Amino acid sequence: MKKTIAGMKENFFQDRNFSLLLLAGIFIGIASGINVTIFNNYLSDTYHLTAQARGIVEFPRELPGVFIVVVIGLLAALGNVRIAAIGTLAAALGMMGLGLFSPSFGVMLIWMMLFSLGTHILLPMIPVIGMGLSQRGEYGARLGRYGAYNLSATIFGYAVVWLGFKYLHLTYQGAFVIGAIFFVLAAFAFQNMQRKKAEVKKQPKFVFRKEYKLYYVLSVVNGARKQVFLTFAPWVLVQFFHVDPPVFAVLGVVVAFVSILTRTLVGRAIDYKDEKFILTVEASIVIVICLGYAFASKLFAPAVALIITAVCYVIDNSMSVVEMARSTYLRKIALSSEEVAPTLAAGTSFDHIVAMTIPFFGGLLWMKFGYEYVFFAAAAIGLLNLILAQRVFTRALQD
Repeated sequence: MKKTIAGMKENFFQDRNFSLLLLAGIFIGIASGINVTIFNNYLSDTYHLTAQARGIVEFPRELPGVFIVVVIGLLAALGNVRIAAIGTLAAALGMMGLGLFSPSFGVMLIWMMLFSLGTHILLPMIPVIGMGLSQRGEYGARLGRYGAYNLSATIFGYAVVWLGFKYLHLTYQGAFVIGAIFFVLAAFAFQNMQRKKAEVKKQPKFVFRKEYKLYYVLSVVNGARKQVFLTFAPWVLVQFFHVDPPVFAVLGVVVAFVSILTRTLVGRAIDYKDEKFILTVEASIVIVICLGYAFASKLFAPAVALIITAVCYVIDNSMSVVEMARSTYLRKIALSSEEVAPTLAAGTSFDHIVAMTIPFFGGLLWMKFGYEYVFFAAAAIGLLNLILAQRVFTRALQD
């Protein structure tokens, strides 16, 4: 037992910064698991929102993602680790405000946007820090390992909510405070990371280069594809198969376990194959999933169609892991390592600009022609993604 503990300590200190990144990922995962589990119920029970009002809330919730390139540009002089710490503290303050200081709907929106700002800051910062702590041939494996730890922790967050609300009389206020505490712990983990000299030197605030145009286009296409599934895939299950919240909870757990496996596999595949292979497989799977959503109820009995659609739901929700392939692709083609963070931030902004418009046009398409045509359009996006994937290549990083 003593030898095991000594070995763990040795491994921690030998790779101290990456170990602290994993620890931060665990804390972020727990907090995120708590938030995603309670947020919609919190809105419904506290503010009694209609379905239309809930849809409108998505606009201010996603708005910080559009401006993330500006925010990270303004904070660039602080270095990536400190920016990540600021992101977790903003998320913590937002969760605390949601739980304790939201006397009205308008005030709640402000805290929600602060929380959203914090989590959107982390989107480009986590892969930048993870790749900065990795060698070129292990980018995928290291990011996959972080993702597996983070996702495993979200399951613990789900358990906190389930046990707390079912047996311990936990309230929304208490749950938000618990989540905020875990975000603060993540900030401490980031702050205890030893900063490299590269972190201290001047970083570019904004980067827009023609050399990165394929990455920008991939980000835009990914934003469109992602939002179709986030918005309309659950609605198909609700409207046509009458899936209730407990079943969605079960599907969520299945998605989490599948994603833990796929994050590790995809991470290794990036290193052993390349980003072109991963993005090609993703695009091909997206096309098949879209056709599954569109035709399941047309070609099969209701019970079989439900199973097929549920499988499609699990698979498409597990494919967020492929985002790391776009990050590692950019890291490998970057003209300098200092340009990675602002370029990832730009990609996040482009992603969200598209993501904010897709629900509106997808809704019109659904109402006019039927939900099948939403997924036909998504399949066309998948085909475009497949074509773009064939243009992906990497070269040696030039510092």
